[in-house]
Amino acid sequence: MPAPLPFSESELRLLKALLKRKVRFMVVGLSAATLQGAPVVTQDVDLWFEHLGEQKMTDALREVGAAYVPPSAINPPMLAGAGSELFDVVLRMDGLGNFADEVKSCVQIPLGRYRLKVLALDRILASKIAANRSKDRLSIPVLRDALATLESLKQKRRRNEKTPSYRRRRFCSLDI
Repeated sequence: MPAPLPFSESELRLLKALLKRKVRFMVVGLSAATLQGAPVVTQDVDLWFEHLGEQKMTDALREVGAAYVPPSAINPPMLAGAGSELFDVVLRMDGLGNFADEVKSCVQIPLGRYRLKVLALDRILASKIAANRSKDRLSIPVLRDALATLESLKQKRRRNEKTPSYRRRRFCSLDI
């Protein structure tokens, strides 16, 4: 079962502004795993944008008092300003395809009247395996377990949907 969204009001405003302006992005990394119920901890939320710096992205960020800071010789691209402190900008994911390929397998998490695209758990796992950094290797067993649990729950749900209602177990309580 997905965890409650771990965002402050200002962070939610930023995400909703991006969604309202139809900016194409997805949440990736361990924060995406957390949003799908994986018991992992991370200190930031990685956002992967299809087109960095496009006008609708700039407008959405300005609406909430934030801004896109392009990369420089010494700094990667980043977001700055109100509600953006938690967010990191990701340019690519190790071991995965491009944005257009990966967005097709996203999970969608309700965020008010919008749907937040989140990289699927199996793709997060594939990226962590490909990155092969020590911090990624530590999360791999937990991600594998979480993925197995989610798959098991999906299979149970499918079996229940196929079982005729008269064959499902019924419980009743007796007031004695």
